[in-house]
Amino acid sequence: MSIWWSLHLRREAASVPLARRLLMGTMETAGVDPDISYDLSVALSEACANAVEHGGGSAYGEAYRVTAYLDGETCRIEVADSGPGFPAGRSRPAIRSAHADAEHGRGLCLIEELADHVHIGNKPDRGGAVVSFDKILKWKKDASLMAV
Repeated sequence: MSIWWSLHLRREAASVPLARRLLMGTMETAGVDPDISYDLSVALSEACANAVEHGGGSAYGEAYRVTAYLDGETCRIEVADSGPGFPAGRSRPAIRSAHADAEHGRGLCLIEELADHVHIGNKPDRGGAVVSFDKILKWKKDASLMAV
């Protein structure tokens, strides 16, 4: 079984639950275990929120892209914006834990905790940031589209 979709979304807060609902619906239809679906939906929400907040101003574009692949036993998600990207000179941005009472600054840490593999960096042409992550899927017992 292989399913993929890609969204081109405006950098607005209202786009985040839209992407999350589409992912949850796709996984529910495919028969993915609800705990795995929930973990990936939280990670997706964090990546989208980062794109909305840090993806640049009108000089960089007002949109970002979300792509999800359910292929065999793995789900891979990529969120790419058109902003300034992460600071130059680093192969990967520093990810630090936020204080327990902080309202911001936890997104990348959460993604790393919820996914099996994470890649965080810039597009090759320096045209924005890319956060991609994947997770091995588990299936409900009655999954209709389960990988064979």
